[in-house]
Amino acid sequence: MNQATKTNWDLAPAPESTSHVSIKESYGLFINGKFVESSGEEKFASINPANEEQLSEITEATEADVDKAVKAARNAYNKTWSKLSPAQRGKYLFRIARLLQERARELAVLESLDGGKPIRESRDVDIPLAAAHFFYYAGWADKLEYAFPGRKVAPYGVAGQVIPWNFPLLMAAWKIAPALATGNCVVIKPAESTSLTMLKLAEIFQQAELPPGVVNIVTGHGAVGSAIINHKDVDKVAFTGSTRVGKMIQESIAGSGKGCTLELGGKAANIIFEDASLDQAVEGVINAIYFNQGHVCCAGSRLFVQESVRDIVLRKLKHRMKSLIVGDPLDKNTDIGAINSAKQLETINGYIDIGKEEGATFYQPVCELPSKGFWCAPTLFTDVAQSNRIAQEEIFGPVLAVQTFRTVAEVIQKANNTPYGLSAGVWTDKGSKIFNMTSQMRAGIVWANTFNKFDPTSPFGGYKESGFGREGGMHGLAAYLK
Repeated sequence: MNQATKTNWDLAPAPESTSHVSIKESYGLFINGKFVESSGEEKFASINPANEEQLSEITEATEADVDKAVKAARNAYNKTWSKLSPAQRGKYLFRIARLLQERARELAVLESLDGGKPIRESRDVDIPLAAAHFFYYAGWADKLEYAFPGRKVAPYGVAGQVIPWNFPLLMAAWKIAPALATGNCVVIKPAESTSLTMLKLAEIFQQAELPPGVVNIVTGHGAVGSAIINHKDVDKVAFTGSTRVGKMIQESIAGSGKGCTLELGGKAANIIFEDASLDQAVEGVINAIYFNQGHVCCAGSRLFVQESVRDIVLRKLKHRMKSLIVGDPLDKNTDIGAINSAKQLETINGYIDIGKEEGATFYQPVCELPSKGFWCAPTLFTDVAQSNRIAQEEIFGPVLAVQTFRTVAEVIQKANNTPYGLSAGVWTDKGSKIFNMTSQMRAGIVWANTFNKFDPTSPFGGYKESGFGREGGMHGLAAYLK
C-alpha cells in the first residue's frame, strides 16, 4: 500500500449544536395532511451513520397505506389543487420556500445527523438549494403559458416519486416543487436510511397550510416504492436512484401510459489538459469526487490527465488529499463525513479490493478514522486501465480512478467509453477546446473549469444508462405536463 506520512492539520473542534433539533421517537406516515399510523405494525430504525446510534423509528408502509395515499392525492387533485388558480398554487410554494429558509439551521443539522454528510455541505448546499427550487418553481406556477408558448399544457394528475439517500431534502425539492407548480398532487417515498428531513418537510407543509392530500409521504423499503410506481391511479413516475432499479421501473410500467423520468447512475469523466490552471483544476477534482463522500451520481469519479502534466497533477492532488479532514459530520471543519450505511461502506471497500486486485496503484492519505460509525478515507487509484471495473462501474464513494491521455480524440473516446452519460468536466484555458469537447461528449451536463455546480434554473439529466428526462429549469416543468 502506498501511504503518505500524516500532515499535521489539527484544528480546534467546532461542532454544530443539536439543541434546536427535535426528533420524535417514532414517525408515522403523512397522508391527507396528517401523520397517521400504518395499517401494518412493522417499523425500522433510522441510524446515525457517524456513531451507529438510533435516531428514531420509521414506519414501514403497507400496500394498503400506499393505496390510501394515492386516493388522498387523487381526491386533493380533483377537489382542491386543480381548482386553485396558478397564482394561488404559487403562493403556497413561496410560503414553503420561506419556511425552509427560516428553519434552515434545524434542517441542516438533521440532514447531517441522518445522512452523515458534513454540516458545511448540508448548511451551504443542500438546504439553500432546496429553498431555491421552491422559490424558482413558485415563480413559474402562473406563467406556464409563457414557458410553453402556443402549447396547451395540462398536469398529469397524481405523480408518484421515489428519491435516494444522498441528497434527501434537495431531491424532494427537485421533484415536489415542479410537480406542484404545474398542478399535480404527489405521493413520495424517501430512502429508508434518510427519511427524517422528508418527515420534517411534512411538518413544514402543515405549517404552510398546504391543502390536505396535495403531498403524501409514505416511508419504507423498496416494496413501498414499487407499490407507488405500479399503482394504477398514479399518472406520472419520477425516480432517482440506481440504473438497476431504473430498468426494473421501465419494465414494470411499459405499456401503462404513465409519464416517466429517470435520473440514474453515472461515471463522470473529469479531464485536465496541460494548458489548464492546475491548482484550480486539482481543487475542482477534490470537489468533484470527495464532495458528499462521493455519494453523488454526477461525481467526477474518473480523472483523465494529459500525460505531460501527470506527475505534477498527482503530486498536487496527493498534497491536497492530505489536508482533507475526515470525521464528525457536525464539526464545521470536517471535509468528508460518514458513509451513509454499513451496506454502502461494504460496497465501497469491495471496489477498493477490486482495484488492488486489478493491479491499479492504491493511495490513501494517513488519517485517523473514528472507532464507531461507517468511514472511508479519500482514495486514489493510479495506473488504471480502461477495462478496469473501478473505471467502468459506479462506486458511489470517495474513490477516484486516474488515467492519462495524449490527444483530444483519445480522451473523448475514453470519456465516452462507458454505459453512463450523466456528467463530465473539462479543465483548460482554451474556450475553443471547451466547445469542441462539450459538443462531442455524451453527457447530460458538462462543466468547464468547475464541477458539481447546481442551479434551479439549469436542467439536469442524463444519456444512455444514466436515464432520461430532465429536472430543473423549464425542462423540469415540462416533465410534469402532458
